[in-house]
Parts: sequence; C-alpha cells; structure tokens
Amino acid sequence: MAKDDEKQDSGYTLEEILAEYGVDVSRWEEEDRAAKDPPSDPGPDLPWPEAKRTPPPQNVVLFPGMTAPPDEDEDEEEGPEDGDEDTGGGDEAPEEPAPPPREKPKKAPVTDKVLEFPEDDTPPLQAGLRHLKEKADAFSQQMFAEEGTEVSEETIRFQKLIPGVDEEEREEEDEPPRRERRPRKPPEPPPDLPPADLAGRYGRGLGLLRLRAVLVALLCLPLLYLAFAGFFGLPLPGALTDSFQLRVWCSGGLLAVVMVLGIDVLLGGLIDLFRLRPGGATASCFACAFTLWDAFTQLAWMPERTTLPYCAACAAGLFCAMWGTYSKRQGLRLSCRTAAAASEPYLVTLDHKSWNGRDAYAKWSGAAYGFGSQIQESDGTERVLRISVPLLLLGSLLCALVASVGRGAPEHAAWCLSAAATASSGYSALLCFSRPYRALARRLASSGAALPGWSGVERAGKAILLTDTDLFPPGEVALNGIKIFGDYSVEKVVAVCATLIRESGSGLDKIFHDLLRTQGAVYRRCTGFTRHEGGGLSADIRGERILVGSASFMALMEVPLPQGLNVRSAVFCAIEGELAGIFALNYAMHPTIPPAISALTANHVSPVLCTRDFNLIPAMLRQKFKLPVEKMDYPAVDRRTELSDPAALHSARLTAVLCREGLAPFSEAVVGAKRLRLAVLMTTALTVLGSVIGLLLAFYLTFIGAWASLTGAQMTLFLLAWTVPTLLISGWVERY
Repeated sequence: MAKDDEKQDSGYTLEEILAEYGVDVSRWEEEDRAAKDPPSDPGPDLPWPEAKRTPPPQNVVLFPGMTAPPDEDEDEEEGPEDGDEDTGGGDEAPEEPAPPPREKPKKAPVTDKVLEFPEDDTPPLQAGLRHLKEKADAFSQQMFAEEGTEVSEETIRFQKLIPGVDEEEREEEDEPPRRERRPRKPPEPPPDLPPADLAGRYGRGLGLLRLRAVLVALLCLPLLYLAFAGFFGLPLPGALTDSFQLRVWCSGGLLAVVMVLGIDVLLGGLIDLFRLRPGGATASCFACAFTLWDAFTQLAWMPERTTLPYCAACAAGLFCAMWGTYSKRQGLRLSCRTAAAASEPYLVTLDHKSWNGRDAYAKWSGAAYGFGSQIQESDGTERVLRISVPLLLLGSLLCALVASVGRGAPEHAAWCLSAAATASSGYSALLCFSRPYRALARRLASSGAALPGWSGVERAGKAILLTDTDLFPPGEVALNGIKIFGDYSVEKVVAVCATLIRESGSGLDKIFHDLLRTQGAVYRRCTGFTRHEGGGLSADIRGERILVGSASFMALMEVPLPQGLNVRSAVFCAIEGELAGIFALNYAMHPTIPPAISALTANHVSPVLCTRDFNLIPAMLRQKFKLPVEKMDYPAVDRRTELSDPAALHSARLTAVLCREGLAPFSEAVVGAKRLRLAVLMTTALTVLGSVIGLLLAFYLTFIGAWASLTGAQMTLFLLAWTVPTLLISGWVERY
C-alpha cells in the first residue's frame, strides 16, 4: 500500500531517475552477491515507509551523502546461512548465477519526494537551444506582465492630457536605428596664461600699430579724392586732369604704399589661410592683391576702360582691418589688466538650467582659472568668417572666370577678380566684435569687471542669482541697538544669536561676529539646526531651544512680544519660548542698486532672490526701497539655501571676473555680455549678407562688361553703406 502511495505521489521510480544519469550499477550487484553477510547496519532512517526495492538500474548517479543500497530481493533469495548444508559440494562457495539481461525499466512506484526526469531523445545542441528559448519566453512574459509598473500615475496623466505624446513616442520606436556620427574632437584650448602676462603681450607694439593705421588713413584721403573726382566732378591738378594713365599709376602706387604699412595685417591673413582659419584679414589681403594686379595691367590689357581701379576701396578696407585689429587688442588688454587687479576676484558663470529650467548667472568667489585661455580664443565673427570667407573667395574666382574666360575675354580676368574680391571683402569684418568689445571693456574696467572675450558671452542667460551681499554689501547694514529681556545675560543672548546667524550663512554674520568679539563671548555648539519658511532659525544649545528670526516668526512660534513694539527691521532671539533679546538693524541700499536691477529687468534678465537674511523679503524690499519685486523670483527657503550654497558646482566657462563687491559690477557685466552677444550676431549677419550681395552685383556687372557702372567711387560707397550699421550697433552696446 505504501508503494502505491509513493507511485501516486511521484509517478517515477528511483531506478528510472538514476538510469537517466547513465550510471552502471552492475558493480553494485557483484559486490552485493560477493558479500555473504548482509550489513548489520540497517541504514539511515528514511522519512518514508520502507518498500520492496528492485535492483537498481544501470547508469546510476548517487545523490550527495548516499551509499549503495542493499537489494532486499537478493537478501530473500540468498543461500543458507553458515553451518547449513551446501548443495554445491565441499567448502567452495556457491557459484552465483550471472545476472539476466536487463530490459528497459518500466515505470514502477517509487519512494516519496522523487520526480521523474522526462525522457528526451533530442540532440544536446537542439536541447540547449530549446532551453534558452523557453527561458527567453518566460522572461518576456514576466516583463510584459510587469509593464506599466515603473511608470508613475503622474506620467500617465500627462500622457493622457498632452495630445500626441504616445503617437510621437511610437513613431520614434518604429524608426530604424540611425548610425550616430562620432563626435569631432574639440580643438585644444590655448594655454591658460596669467592675465598680467597677456596684458603685456597685447600691449606690445600697440602704439606702432596705431601710428601705421593713422598713416594709412591719411593715404586713403588722396585715393578717395581721385576716385570721387570723376564721379562728383571735383577739380584735379593739371597733370592728373590731362593724363588718365598718370591717375591709374598714382592709384596703384598709393595702394602699394598702404599695403606696405599694413603688411603685418596682410601677412596675418595669409597665415590664417594656411592654418585653415581664414578671416577678414584674409579677404582684405586677396582684394588688395587682385586690385594691385589690375592697376598695373589695366592700361595694357583693357585700354578701352575709362574708370580707375578699386584702389581707394581696398585702401579703405585695409584701414578698417587695421582699425579692427587695434581695437580688439586694446579691448583685450583692458580686460586682462582689470582681471589681474584683484588677487581673489569674484567669478561670474552661466550655470546650465540652474533655476526653473533656465540658465542663470551666478557669482562666487575663487581663482580665475581659465580666464587666460578663454580670452585667447576666436570671437564669434571669426568663427563665422572661417566658413564664409573661403566660400566667398571661391565664388569670386568662379565668377571672375565665368565673366572673363567664359565670355571669351581672358584679358578681363584681373578686373573681374578685383571687382569680385573687393565687393565681397566687407569693411566691417574685423569691426563686428572689436569695436563693441573695446567700448564695453572700457566701461566695465571703470566698474571693476572684465569679460574673457567671446567665450564668456556666446551663451545668454535669462536669470541672475542675487544673494545678501549683492543687495547689501558689507557696511550697508548697521546695528542700531540691543535690548535684553528677562534674566539672561548679554553675553549669552549675543552668543546664541550669533551662533545661529553663522550657521545660516546670512549676510548679517559680520555684524554679529563683531558684536560677539565686543561682548567677549564665544560661539556655542548647536544641534538640530533648522531653517523655517516663516522667516527664522531654530537650534538646540546646551539643552535649550533657541529661536532667532523676525517679529512675524516669533508670532508664528507663539513667543509673546512686548506691547507697542515698533521695530521694522530687527533680529529677535527667544530661549525656551521666552523673548530674550532684540537687535535693531538699519538697512541702507547703495544708490547703484536700483539702476542695476532696472537694467537687468530691461534686458530680460530676471533677478532671483537667494537671500539667507530672513529680513530680506519682497515685501520689505518693495516698501522700503521701492524695488520692482513683481519682476523678481523668490524661491522657498530650502531652494534659496541650495542656490546660494558656496560649495555649489558651477560651470567651467567664465562669463566675467569682478574685482568689487555689490550688484553694480555684477549687473553691468551680465547686461554688457548679453548686449555684446546680440550686437556681434547682428553685425556679423549683416556683414556676410553684404558680402554675398556685393559678390552677386559684381558678377552681374562684370559679366555684361559694365565697368562704367562699377567705378571705384561706387564700390567704396557700397562698402561704406554696409559698414554704417556696424558702427551704430557698436555704439549701442555700452549705452545702458
């Protein structure tokens, strides 16, 4: 009956299970038959009833801790014991019969807790693949069963309320995977030299460059007079009036002298071309070279042409290039000198999405690492000209070939090249950044701020983080008086109040530190320091609960205040729920703070009040100082603490370096950086547009051979007209 129960429970015999592992059990049978006496040890107790065991099949694998089980059938069929008569004769041991041939075991009842391994004739490789497939199917079923559990209810609600979210994600999933391009390795930044060394480098040879630029301007005057004399009917000396050839040679000779005076700018343009960094100087260099070639070949190749070459336009363009180079070096020199004036300056950085998902300007104290490297980088106009100048030069060459060789007039090649290169050179290529940057550097230097070139202004922010010292620098808040209540000593009240003020990092720390030293007190050790949204602080000092805050905070914490108390700005201190002292304060705002905030809001920079002084709240700033607090942001106390943390991480790119306290230099640097960026983008776009239009007009007029409509005076007026907006915008940058 037990055997039937075992079969009912498991369905497989132990012999079948062991046979599946392919263990040969014939050795066990021989050993059992050879042993005359059965083992005296009945074996370990089994948790199931003993059943009649059949000989174990072949291919048996023993489980850990098992020994070969004796065969009960063989024990019952064993010969007589010692001392009985032997039928085989003599003392010889009876010959044991050979085991009969074994057949495939049939399923039989087995002991409990034994499972039958399924018989499978599948090859091992296919069995392994099938096993892996089954595991993958089971994993996928479990994954789909848990689908949606990792998505929050808020996300599902957004997906339902925002139309097109699910469809857009499905379309992205259906798209084939795109091969991502390996990001280009950024160029190595220039060495981070000290600002003082860079100021000396930029100032070297600046006076000589200015002198040569003045000489070039003086030589441009006779060239312009020769160009505009025929256009406006101006009188000329007798020899020049009678001889057109002399006018051509004089124009070419004066242009050659101008090129010698500006040889450093022209060579710099050629070097930039070979370094694959062409710019405005490169365009001016090719325009001067082609025009000089045209001036010396016009009489021989185009004797029918009655207009002067474009020497005046090229000379004026070279003067603008020298003027732009001088302005940029002067502006960089001023910025480096300002940055080197302070040993521990304040740094302004534009932190990525630090406030409300927007980039925000932050001011913090540290060494000006990276200033020397950033100020040596290329400006925004140069980065655009690296792409536009090669295209314009190539377009000039193609247009000149089509207008000359393409029409069967190769002798017009010099004139076509000169016209196309000059019209596409642009006077303001080197003035777009240099002029506004020098004007802004001069203004910021008087305020104690410096911009590290274009690298600091290429990104614009929409918020600025203001702390206690930005609104009220040291010295602008004074202590008016102290009043102590109860039996507390002045030393104790000052000590506990100064301790909490220091822990909060408030701008009042210096005032209470000086008061602490005056009273001969020391800071106490506090625990459980907490900031409260109601405008106060709390902590435990030597088992006593200390509260420090404003009058409204004391009322919120149910601390009774004296009747008729009329103190607008003060620090209240309570010990164990009882008022212990009042410290009256006088806040005086510097006259430069309101204009600075007005300049920020006018340029779409939102101030964010990250103050830790619980008295500096929007209501107080509106009532007492008439500040436009409706245009400011006032975060929660925890967020204010996080934004004003001195150990917070900031961007590695510097926007400005400040050498003075207060909001005035901070605001001027931020507003100036935004206006400079906008001015450079506008003027650069106008310069490139004017160059493209000039190239197209020059190609059309040279293609039809209308040299009378493309004189030197008209070319100069066209280029000057596109320079006027750059000069006007440059003067607008510093006017705020």
